[in-house]
Amino acid sequence: MAYEPRRGDSLNKRLLAALGAAAVALSLAACSGEGAGSGTDTANQAPTDLTIGVSMPTQTSERWIADGNSVKEKLTAKGYKVDLQYAGDDIPTQSQQVDQMITQGADVLIIAAIDGTALSSQLQAAADKKIPVISYDRLIRDSKNVDFYVSFDNYKVGVAQATALLVGLGVLNKDGSEGTAKGPLNVELFAGSLDDNNAHFFFDGAMDTLKPFIDKGTLVVKSKQTSIEQAATLRWQQETAQKRMEDLLTSSYNDGAKVAGVLSPYDGLSRGIITALQNAGYKGKMPVVTGQDAEIASVKLINDGVQSSTVFKDTRLLAEQAVTAAEAFLKKATPEANDTKTYDNGVKVVPSYLLPVETVYKDDIQKSLIDSGYWTADEVKAGQAK
Repeated sequence: MAYEPRRGDSLNKRLLAALGAAAVALSLAACSGEGAGSGTDTANQAPTDLTIGVSMPTQTSERWIADGNSVKEKLTAKGYKVDLQYAGDDIPTQSQQVDQMITQGADVLIIAAIDGTALSSQLQAAADKKIPVISYDRLIRDSKNVDFYVSFDNYKVGVAQATALLVGLGVLNKDGSEGTAKGPLNVELFAGSLDDNNAHFFFDGAMDTLKPFIDKGTLVVKSKQTSIEQAATLRWQQETAQKRMEDLLTSSYNDGAKVAGVLSPYDGLSRGIITALQNAGYKGKMPVVTGQDAEIASVKLINDGVQSSTVFKDTRLLAEQAVTAAEAFLKKATPEANDTKTYDNGVKVVPSYLLPVETVYKDDIQKSLIDSGYWTADEVKAGQAK
């Protein structure tokens, strides 16, 4: 554990502790020996001699557990050593974990950042040791030391969520043609955490899709909270979304008006929103609530007719792409990018590989999630992963 000065410590004690920590770091760096930081030619090393550091944000979401496990399994199957760490949604913890990976000689780093702007010093340390950095799903911002980005087409995720909301409301049909619902229909908007770059892409894609229907009055945001700052949910927390939905119902729907639909960018938020609606007396046919990540608890809710849809991002494919990029770097090659224009992190445009997404409604669960082996029929029925 890193030294943290306590109130009342003498200056000498602080200096001694700091010197001791520095000595330990130097010792670890000297002992690691085989990492990219020591100048090893990874192209001529066996996988068993190479270590990949994998930093994931949290274990409170099924999605990130699946990502971490999938990346580790695919790397270990190829013989690589893997240092997988979860940061508990705590920025200092993630910074410390990445520092440790660098110090202990990681040859490549795969990082899903909690805060896309909080790892600049760690990334500089990695660059100084010539350790490639792959930004995983969440773009790391404000640093030139991001070498590659693997993700899904996040703008299209937002488009898919908004389209699913319109389909659920009957404004559009699944084929994109005009539906029978004419409105006005009351909707509310939720966004992700502002420190996650993806949240902005999701919201932009959704709002570009919904705006024409809001402008002509088919959809009405009764709370008038239409900016991402108003709709944001810090750290993507379910409880925060539930509380905001409760507040919206109290402040904007105390006149007997009803919510017809809610744009939710993530299944965890969707479950919080649904709980708030149920506690407020919404039963039977629920308002249309969208989602993302095909978390098993939400897939059950979709199967039961409670949640309307989710956007499925197959983390197995994302993990596979991260492994492919890591291997390219280890072989001193350039990973294949299919987007070199979109993802500007504020300092550079990061070469990216983007994967497609799929909207899942109730009648898609069998084909998209069960037949593909992502979830089993028993897991869907129970709402729990086995």
